[in-house]
Amino acid sequence: MPSSQRPFMGASPYQGGTTFRVWAPFAAQVSVAGDFNNWSTTSDVLFSENNGYWSVDVQGAGVGQQYKYAIVNPGQPPLWRNDPYARAMSHNSGNLNSLIASSSEMFSTPGYVTPSWNELVIYELHIGSFVFDPASPRKQGSFAAAIGKLDYLRDLGINAVEVMAVAEFDGDVSWGYNPAYIFAIEDEYGGPDGFCNFVNEAHSRGIAIIFDVVYNHLGYPSDDMWRFDGWSENEKGGIYFYNDWRSTTAWGDTRFDYGRGEVRQYLCDNALCWLEQRFVDGLRWDSVGSIRNVKDQNNDPANDIPDGWSLMQWINSLIKQHQPWKISIAEDLKDNEWITLGTGAGGAGFDAQWGADFVWTVRSSVIGADDASRNMFAVKDIITQRYNADAFERVIFTESHDADANGQSRLPEMIWPGNAGSYFSKKRSTLAAAIVFTSPGIPMIFMGQEFLESGYFHNDPQELDWSKTLDYSGILQLYRDLIHLRRNWFNNTRGLLGQNVNVHHTNDGAKLIAFHRWDQGGHGDDVIVVLNFADRGYSSYTIGFPRPGRWRVRFNSDWNGYSSDFMNWFSYDTDANGQPSDGMDCSGNIGIGPYSVIIMSQD
Repeated sequence: MPSSQRPFMGASPYQGGTTFRVWAPFAAQVSVAGDFNNWSTTSDVLFSENNGYWSVDVQGAGVGQQYKYAIVNPGQPPLWRNDPYARAMSHNSGNLNSLIASSSEMFSTPGYVTPSWNELVIYELHIGSFVFDPASPRKQGSFAAAIGKLDYLRDLGINAVEVMAVAEFDGDVSWGYNPAYIFAIEDEYGGPDGFCNFVNEAHSRGIAIIFDVVYNHLGYPSDDMWRFDGWSENEKGGIYFYNDWRSTTAWGDTRFDYGRGEVRQYLCDNALCWLEQRFVDGLRWDSVGSIRNVKDQNNDPANDIPDGWSLMQWINSLIKQHQPWKISIAEDLKDNEWITLGTGAGGAGFDAQWGADFVWTVRSSVIGADDASRNMFAVKDIITQRYNADAFERVIFTESHDADANGQSRLPEMIWPGNAGSYFSKKRSTLAAAIVFTSPGIPMIFMGQEFLESGYFHNDPQELDWSKTLDYSGILQLYRDLIHLRRNWFNNTRGLLGQNVNVHHTNDGAKLIAFHRWDQGGHGDDVIVVLNFADRGYSSYTIGFPRPGRWRVRFNSDWNGYSSDFMNWFSYDTDANGQPSDGMDCSGNIGIGPYSVIIMSQD
């Protein structure tokens, strides 16, 4: 019997059977064993395609059946291996087996359109701890439980969810950044069917899904991927990994071999699979600095990995060719403009990257108790920062799974350890949130941030304390109001969707900043944001305005409806009829409370 003439890698069902194809260039023989042949290693032998690939069509093998490859080399017992392309896995009596999955796991949601990038408001969440599911195997998080919170996210104003890595990982409890099989969805969360339902339910509510991918390493020891077909060099990992000094990462010797064509195709197939077969709206790449440099550094040519750079360029170019409305986000965290520069100019071709300086500059501006130490010029610079002259190449945030762990805590906890619900924690953490939602960029919050979740983000899943949505319902409303203004919900803050910003007033002595945001300019477009970083308020403070006339207060973070201990400082509508000021055509007086934000625009 010849090798299969059908396309695709892994297990691909067809009517009456399944095609199996695997890459094992150093194997002497490969067979597939599973439920369909009583786990025989001799019944279904794969045929060499004479290029390192092996394939066979197996009649009677169908969706839902378990399987593994048996790889034979001379003088050695068979190597039992799960399929690197397996789209589902099954835990069976302690054994992890590949599962034949339907080739059409997803369907597009009627009427759904991916939001424009300048309108995105991202909510990062970890399925394992977002909300627990009593029906799940470990009574922890699941896609089914997360679906139950999608109405909550929609009502909050969220229109994009970034799902922390959910590819099948080693063990049952993880953040997900130690994947073992990158095509499969973690079965503890509900597997591919659960993910399918989650995506479709999100889309039905107008919520995009951004999917975390991990291409910088596999979780050590990467299960069956390690020395997959028995070959390796230098005691390293075999065909999928570098077998020299380039294999070393902070997480083990499991960096993919980006120079090997079959590995490059494997990673490219994976990226396109999520976008084209499972209909996610974008990818967030974990630690791309570790793809382009062995030591995850800038300006370190001795440790650069040119093959990693060209891999990112290739995949990002294909995404733009096939589905240009879908976003590719890099976590590089070094504010390197080449990451989001177009591939034609030699860049890596990402659409956006996480803003490293932004998160730490804003956090440092609100955490300390000493007002005098707050640097308004640093805040000004981080508000105006952009990559390649494009505001929306930057994802901006003050909390994330990394920023809230690894020796750090959630922002309210950092402001007052052990008292995250204090006045100062509420005031200064919401001041930071207002910077996120009013600065140029794509805003992102981390799950629970909107209701003052405390402590730090644990490695062992701890469910969000959902009772805080009631305890801090006013803070939740504050976030909702900020998000609605950011998305121009009421058609009077369009400037927050635009590219333009001018920080026209910086008072480092008083610790107060004002800036102008606009898209095209004009009524309902121009927005003035005033930020007070000090524990004092002003009944009459003069700033410049871009146009005379009545400027209405759309948001005042000191409103005591947000929290009963807020001062309800009178922030009034302003007639900007004064003399030119701050480089603006006119000026007006504003009122603003301690550690507060006001947002103003014209009807």
